Amino acid sequence: MFKVNKTQHVLAVNDLDAAEKYFVEKLGFTVGSRVGGWSFLNLNGFYLMVGHCEGEMLARETHNHSYFAYVNCEGIDELFNEYKDRGVAFTQKIADKPWGLREFGVVTPEGHRIMFGQEINE
Repeated sequence: MFKVNKTQHVLAVNDLDAAEKYFVEKLGFTVGSRVGGWSFLNLNGFYLMVGHCEGEMLARETHNHSYFAYVNCEGIDELFNEYKDRGVAFTQKIADKPWGLREFGVVTPEGHRIMFGQEINE
């Protein structure tokens, strides 16, 4: 039987040190390891492999294609407030959406965008 154990998103960044610092200090990720131009990051089961790719097109230049993840979570209001206090840049402020989710979006300095959402319980 097929089973997914975990997923990892792979991101190309021009400045690995700056990207890692942003994910850790602003978004609350932890560094699992750093090997050969790669930083392996984790935020409560949301795994990233961030690779140093100097000279590649920045994510912000891909426009809508810079969205790379939608994170379904709990405690979304607390997370939004933590991010606001840390000075995270938002693509969307927190709001209830007609499709039954309370969500917000963030953007990294190189333009990678992540959406966070929680089901609205009525």
